[in-house]
Amino acid sequence: MEIDKVLEQIEKDNIKFITLQFTDLLGVIKEVIIPVEELEDALSNGVWFDGSSIEGFARIQESDLFLKPEAATYAVVPWLTEDGTTA
Repeated sequence: MEIDKVLEQIEKDNIKFITLQFTDLLGVIKEVIIPVEELEDALSNGVWFDGSSIEGFARIQESDLFLKPEAATYAVVPWLTEDGTTA
């Protein structure tokens, strides 16, 4: 899915937050949550985050990690709708 199509669908779905999910080396789901206003930049440029608390990812001195979201994986998270719809 192209970035423009995702942004259009987000508006239709009334999305407020984006949860960028990935798994650690043990297969446990981890996430970085961003406001929807940051998604276009995240899809184009990725998101830096501190990976020192992710088991097996990096030591504290090597903890800055880069997460590059894939637009084709866009989906609304049905159980996260209380304070604004999340995708």
